[in-house]
Amino acid sequence: MMKEAMLYEKLKGKKVHCYLCNHHCKIADSQFGFCGVRENREGKLYTHVFGEVIASHVDPIEKKPLYHFFPGTRSYSIATVGCNFRCGFCQNWQISQSNKRVAPDMSGYELKPEEVVREAKKGGCRGISYTYTEPTIFFEYAYETARIAKKEGLYNSFVTNGFMTEEALGTIKPYLDACNVDLKSFREDFYKDICKAALEPVLESIKIMKRLGIWVEITTLVLPGKNDSDEELRDIAGFIAGVDIDIPWHISRFHPDYEYARSEPTPLKTLKRAEAIGREAGLRYIYIGNVLGESDNTMCYNCSALLIKRSGFAAENAGLKDSKCSKCGAVIKGLF
Repeated sequence: MMKEAMLYEKLKGKKVHCYLCNHHCKIADSQFGFCGVRENREGKLYTHVFGEVIASHVDPIEKKPLYHFFPGTRSYSIATVGCNFRCGFCQNWQISQSNKRVAPDMSGYELKPEEVVREAKKGGCRGISYTYTEPTIFFEYAYETARIAKKEGLYNSFVTNGFMTEEALGTIKPYLDACNVDLKSFREDFYKDICKAALEPVLESIKIMKRLGIWVEITTLVLPGKNDSDEELRDIAGFIAGVDIDIPWHISRFHPDYEYARSEPTPLKTLKRAEAIGREAGLRYIYIGNVLGESDNTMCYNCSALLIKRSGFAAENAGLKDSKCSKCGAVIKGLF
């Protein structure tokens, strides 16, 4: 469904300037922005994906992954087609790397914002997650849904590459409770060559989210030979610690897919090394993801008591009381 876009301005000659994300596309008449879902029609910018989902599921919130944000609850998860990155290692490339410019007939099914909220409540969900693809590119849909969800007492979370503008974050802030941000690398060349984007705006978004009071967790998919050097892992961990040592860092194992189908999975020893580097940087909560059998319990940073026990995507309270360790009384940051 088409709807006039938010966060743009009209320019001379029927051009428009989109400032939803940090590509800051200046789009000529009858052309799309980089995301492939926002089109200029005679000097007005329209989104093609309002109320049109390509995927919707009831998920454990741990699957996002968000571990310090209402653990053990379910989240109604939605996505449309499209993305503003071009990552060749994308795990959801079938829907994220398609868009209305290259595949105008590719569509999902209609699910209006109020219907998303109704489905979430019917599924016993505590909130709604905008995920699978990049939620920034379906901002109008996410914004309207989040606004209704908030009125109904549901939380809202983004699983995002963090490339949105400060204006976008400021606009949705009253309704957005949490973000898991993919910090894919700490090298500009990586973002430029592989993602077709830039690093600095992502780092800035993380800082802005914290400043706005949005709960933040960070995921790094560790790619062998691309972002797995000790130096780069130290840079990532050091940056996170510099923002807040209580930000959970999810170190995720890469599995071959899409343009990286012939690559090797991330060795477990690399993930363990990244975990040790994170500990050295002072991070209190580090989780290894996409590894079967690897413990991802939440432990008290102060006394090492078990706080949240996880098995797969199931989570249960094992030692938290009023957001404190029941053994030593240490405050555990998050929303519980």
